[in-house]
Amino acid sequence: MMYADIIVDISHEKLDRSFQYRVPQELESQIHIGMVVSIPFGNGNHERRGYVIGLSREPKLAPVKIKPFKEICSSEETTEEKLIALAAWMKERYGSTMAQALKTVLPVREKVKSKEKRYVLLNIDREEALALAQNLEKGRCKARARLLRALCEEPKLDYTRASKELGMTAAVIAPLVEQGLVHIQQDEIYRIPIEEGSIPREKLSSLTEAQQEVLCQIQEEWQKETPRPVLIHGVTGSGKTQVYMKLIEQVAAQGKQVIVLIPEISLTYQTVRRFYGWFGDKVSVLNSRLSMGERYDQFRRAKRGEIQIMVGPRSALFTPFSNLGLIIIDEEHEQTYKSENSPRYHAREVAVQRAAQEGAHVVLGSATPSLEAYSRAVSGEYLLTKLTARFEDRPLPEVSVVDLREELKAGNRSILSRKLKGSLEKRLRNNEQSILFLNRRGYAGFVSCRSCGEALKCPHCDVALTEHNNGKLVCHYCGYERPRVEQCPSCGSPYIGGFKAGTQQIEQVLHKTFPKARVLRMDYDTTRNKGSYEQILSSFAAHEADILVGTQMIVKGHDFPDVTLVGAVAADLSLNAADYRCAERTFQLLTQAVGRSGRGNKPGEAVIQTYHPEHYSIQTAATQDYEAFYREEMSYRLLMDYPPAAHMLSILAAGEDEELLSQGMDYLGRFVERIGEKYHLHVIGPAYASVGKINDVYHKVIYLKHQEERVLMDIKDKAEKYIEVNSGFRKLYIQFDYS
Repeated sequence: MMYADIIVDISHEKLDRSFQYRVPQELESQIHIGMVVSIPFGNGNHERRGYVIGLSREPKLAPVKIKPFKEICSSEETTEEKLIALAAWMKERYGSTMAQALKTVLPVREKVKSKEKRYVLLNIDREEALALAQNLEKGRCKARARLLRALCEEPKLDYTRASKELGMTAAVIAPLVEQGLVHIQQDEIYRIPIEEGSIPREKLSSLTEAQQEVLCQIQEEWQKETPRPVLIHGVTGSGKTQVYMKLIEQVAAQGKQVIVLIPEISLTYQTVRRFYGWFGDKVSVLNSRLSMGERYDQFRRAKRGEIQIMVGPRSALFTPFSNLGLIIIDEEHEQTYKSENSPRYHAREVAVQRAAQEGAHVVLGSATPSLEAYSRAVSGEYLLTKLTARFEDRPLPEVSVVDLREELKAGNRSILSRKLKGSLEKRLRNNEQSILFLNRRGYAGFVSCRSCGEALKCPHCDVALTEHNNGKLVCHYCGYERPRVEQCPSCGSPYIGGFKAGTQQIEQVLHKTFPKARVLRMDYDTTRNKGSYEQILSSFAAHEADILVGTQMIVKGHDFPDVTLVGAVAADLSLNAADYRCAERTFQLLTQAVGRSGRGNKPGEAVIQTYHPEHYSIQTAATQDYEAFYREEMSYRLLMDYPPAAHMLSILAAGEDEELLSQGMDYLGRFVERIGEKYHLHVIGPAYASVGKINDVYHKVIYLKHQEERVLMDIKDKAEKYIEVNSGFRKLYIQFDYS
């Protein structure tokens, strides 16, 4: 006898578990994980649909109590079957529940109504309608007469327009409908997030010799029996997008579908305009700023095969395409491709798995590939292709590294160095554009006492409060607020203030230094509303501003031909992060930032302001030398056994009871040490996470390192069972995270 574990409704928290059903004997040879089946559910045995997430020969209850499911649903659900199989893989790989994995890959069944448009149509011929209108005018039915005459001119009238222009009400139209003279037609329409008419169509440009060579290498790889994922390592401005377009054109011509992942919502504006310009209404977009109705409609369009190309951030990876041919991950190094919620998956790994399951290809692209992707390419696991020169052989920007310590010695206390200020003046004189970025947001940083060094902290979270220009101190984790203080709460000193280096302050300094300059600011605070990204970027692209100031979102993937200067105001803030990847992220951010300059016909310049000018991440970013950075950083990773030189698993736990959390993590730490002895497992912790308390919830972590990933996966499986059988862990929230 075979039994199936079935999840009924992933959108309902009370049904966030599986139920076991008996597989009818005649269906045993057909059933498999991922299928959608019809089941009797509840006391009334109402018929529901469910997803098969597991099969076994072992009943969980007495066999007589287990109902059989009714039937396998039709083959139209094959797209969902593939995504459910992917969810099953994610559950095993990342250590989540099946319900969590399913909620990630399937659009949750929210109650979203279809959008409809109503029309009024004439049911009789024109002459008869005109005669009837004339008779109605003689009586007191002039509104009906107006409607009939309007329908004689336009046999299909928009209901809303007819109501406004003709004064048509339900009372006016009802008798005409009852007599069969007119009828109401309801057409379902999609909520389209792209303003199609505003985007001109373009022709794909021909490739350069270097781009054509990369294209041929990829096409040759695709001819192999088991093609590898492809990594395109191309310097900023080398034209990776043009190669993507040719690959998409080739795949779309075969009737297959394409997913294009981009790391930031802010990139959606330019990317979608490019793709829509080339491929028209075959393209759609997904992102978190869309309404539920817009998201619902895009998934329906994809499932019905009405679009071929979906562009969007991480969640677009789960677009329900039935004939997927290609997944492109642009700027694959970005950390936004890593999920912070369970399952803590990486889009790169899941894309490779989905492509393998569905016979599709994967192409990754970056000017600064992640060390994980590049090491796999160097080892031959991925195909490595390179674009070493900018499009049309345009020169890379001229880069200056400014030592801020020397600026201070020279008496310059401004956040703009003398070099950067002079370069900005030159651009303003020449009517060219500049970008200034800071890898943080807000008006000011932490508030600290100059006498005792104590920083003001949130009473609920283990983080410093941030000073805003409205005089309030705010916690950006839980939202706690308090008024600004004039004296230190610890020692009473009046010498207390904020470290002011935020985007708002840079904007104010620019207005003061260059009163005639037009300045736009783009950060978290200015992009909260729907459409704000597009509004700011389109204004800057239209040359309605001279200087764009913002956080790192403004230096990732954008292409503004008139930008000839990029300034990194405080380049090394990210070097101080408590993260072994901090040098890699600093290098990537600076290299991407420098690459925004000089992308048009005019030469570009970049100014990097730093307190650590000698650091290898700063030096290699200035020379755009990825190979030199890779060698230096990999030597550090090898020395410290950090990924990708070794594999690392983080066990993250959270709980409101600090004592229970500490006790539980101590037990878990001793357990993994004991079972890991034979593997020579390296265990670090348990320790408090980088932010130990958020909104009165405590966080602790254990790090496990080993050369072989299979060892960590085995430890993870054993740890999951240990957690499951020990009731003390039920009040703790535990996640597993592979690095």
